[in-house]
Amino acid sequence: MTTPTQNTNLLPEAQRGPAERLLDLVLGGSAHLWHNRPGLDVNGTWYAAAHATPAQKASGRPVKPGLFVPAAVKLYRQLLDIYKLNAELMAHFASYALTQTDWRDLKVATCALMLVQEHAGQPVRDDNGQVAFHDDDWRAIGEAMVLHYERKSTRMLAPKAVLRVAELLEQPEIARLNREAGFGDPASRKAPLGRWKRVASKWLAAREANLPMLQGLVKAGYKETLKKLARKAGYKPGTQAFFEVLGWKQKQSDAGHRTVGLTGLTLVKRERFDGLSEAEICEWVELERLSYKEVVGRLPKDVGLTPAIMAALLPSLSDRDLRLMTPTLEELGLLAEPAVRTRWEKAVASATDQRALNIAKNVRSVVLRQKLEEASDNAARTAVAEATAETDVRVMFLIDKSGSMEGAIENSKEALARILAGFPMEKLHIAAFDTMGTVLRPKAANRTAVQHMLAGLKASGGTTHAAALQALHRDGVRVPEGAKLVVIVVGDEAGEAGDQFARAFRDFGYTVSAMALLVSVAGARGNTVRTCAGQLKVPFSEVNVDQFADPYQVPRVLKALLDAPAAQGGATTVQSGWVERVMRTPLLKVA
Repeated sequence: MTTPTQNTNLLPEAQRGPAERLLDLVLGGSAHLWHNRPGLDVNGTWYAAAHATPAQKASGRPVKPGLFVPAAVKLYRQLLDIYKLNAELMAHFASYALTQTDWRDLKVATCALMLVQEHAGQPVRDDNGQVAFHDDDWRAIGEAMVLHYERKSTRMLAPKAVLRVAELLEQPEIARLNREAGFGDPASRKAPLGRWKRVASKWLAAREANLPMLQGLVKAGYKETLKKLARKAGYKPGTQAFFEVLGWKQKQSDAGHRTVGLTGLTLVKRERFDGLSEAEICEWVELERLSYKEVVGRLPKDVGLTPAIMAALLPSLSDRDLRLMTPTLEELGLLAEPAVRTRWEKAVASATDQRALNIAKNVRSVVLRQKLEEASDNAARTAVAEATAETDVRVMFLIDKSGSMEGAIENSKEALARILAGFPMEKLHIAAFDTMGTVLRPKAANRTAVQHMLAGLKASGGTTHAAALQALHRDGVRVPEGAKLVVIVVGDEAGEAGDQFARAFRDFGYTVSAMALLVSVAGARGNTVRTCAGQLKVPFSEVNVDQFADPYQVPRVLKALLDAPAAQGGATTVQSGWVERVMRTPLLKVA
């Protein structure tokens, strides 16, 4: 057996193409760059300072809330490497990231790259100096990402995200990468921003032209963000209304060139609620349709956030807000109200990430905790449904419980508890193995049932992956004609030779469309699964089980793993189906 760095089956970095790098980026990192609380930098990894272990506190470097630069540089460098290998793939991925995912920080990073990269529609001249054609304008995709608008959707750039694009590009390490790539003047001290200022001004102008939209952003708590955007972009409003809505007093510049907003401004200011009773505050909230962010900082200390005020604010909260505020709603007793409870349960059912598992730790009620765990299951179900919407997909989970897994089996159990409840029971087949395979069946399609099913697994014995297939086949598991079979192995892949494992699939009549490995290693690492995938000539993906500790990463990984490729006639393809989906995403265009 060999360690991961010694594994001769690993494709050398220099030989890995853009598709492999893109898939690794998605499977191997959460792309979480901005943190709103103090943290620790432990060898380039961010940890929350409040929950850090003694060892992390001893070795970590304190970092302030905001952009975690090491993670940003790592992600941007990965995106840049993929772009250099295949600019068109990156253009499609940027369009996919915005319209098909909820990865906020990834949207920012891909938008930043597209706005500054070199394909900007330049004229290409022939030998006679005449314009033969124009180059692709991929910067227009970056512009379209900023300007894309869907009412009440998370699949567009919020004001903070538009500002963060510039903040990312201005980071010295990112600016250096862009200059080295030829995206800016190497002699300039200013960071290359590409078309950011131009498109940010267009974004602001569209909201100035639609004052209700601008007012809505202010109500949602983006007033200071809008001011920062206007300053950084050098935006020149056309009317005084822009300044009035933002409550932004103006003064003449030293150059004396300002003409708008200097006189006659009627500033819209937020007054505190000091001196008002609870009933009067509720009236204001309902009359002005105020949001939670607008109200919470204006409450008198002797009143605070009461159940009545919170109830008045509920219409302004999104489903995501309701899930995040579960402990507050419980403390105020509002979840005992039927109307509030119904709305909250609807929000739980619509979860698209597994953050509810973290929130569950802060509630007292066992029933609420179970409901929040349901939200985690629902996020996994949604991800599985989206990934398998176009075809009939059957999934085999093969769980290594051999002796080499001692010390790693518990991590495997936790990862599986987060993902298995997302699968339809009739399309999911699970077997654990050492030298003998055992078929496993959860009593129900939820996290608790999965935990119960896995509780008895203990690491012992030798390792024969094919034993799991033998157990499933003996149990009557067959894959219907026309269905795609995705096989996901959980373990250290230290077992029999990969060609023997591949032969077992053929012997038992299982035609595999794609394979994946959830890496859980206690000691050394093998290569059984990777070699098997190569023998079967099917796409292979790999993800570390530690990735599943990130509540946002679970749905993303499931979508990427389950997208088995479409058959290409009689030819065998080894391209990831997820990458194919990315390439099918229409390129964004500026409206």
